[in-house]
Amino acid sequence: MALDKAPSWQPWLQPEFDQPYMQALKQFLQAEKAAHKVIYPHSSNWFHALEATPLDQVKVVVIGQDPYHQPGQAHGLCFSVKPGVKTPPSLVNIYKELQSDLGIAPADHGYLESWAWQGVLLLNAVLTVEQSNANAHQGKGWERFTDRVIELVNEQCEHVVFMLWGSYAQKKGASIDTHKHLVLKAPHPSPLSAHRGFFGCGHFSKANQWLEQQGMQPVQWELPPLSALQS
Repeated sequence: MALDKAPSWQPWLQPEFDQPYMQALKQFLQAEKAAHKVIYPHSSNWFHALEATPLDQVKVVVIGQDPYHQPGQAHGLCFSVKPGVKTPPSLVNIYKELQSDLGIAPADHGYLESWAWQGVLLLNAVLTVEQSNANAHQGKGWERFTDRVIELVNEQCEHVVFMLWGSYAQKKGASIDTHKHLVLKAPHPSPLSAHRGFFGCGHFSKANQWLEQQGMQPVQWELPPLSALQS
């Protein structure tokens, strides 16, 4: 486990890898692999959210819970799947809210990489999962590591928009400085809860409005078409 491809985060987060909790997590993951358990995403993508969005470029933070646990889905960005993979239900609802909020037609894929490149940190609280076994790696140490990531953004960045969807994300973001950052809260976009207030929350337009007020570039939420990704 290393942050070689995330140089902006490395000075702050590399010390975490020497902590006993991260050593225990590493041993757990090695034991899972030795037991021939399939872990998602691939180890090369465990820190992809940090690699795609440098610390000094974070504008928006979206907190997910657990990676997708079926083959070919997870690639290290919360809510995102690789091109050509069916768009998961929560992301379908995110697209519905984008359409009602900003008039952006739903993308024909679920690949959110272009958001990450623009400064949207798509961070899962837990960075690995066992195939077909949701939440299998909860409580093993990842949460403490990602708490540190959120703490860093809170301390080191200015005027970030935190989109906290669902009670889990809201608890994880409880210590964010609301005098310095904009914290937006709504129910989770999952089909079980989206109708309780995720639909109509207007988070995407509110985020861009805030960024523009701070003299920052708004996020281009419209994703490139699948054909552009495959060319």
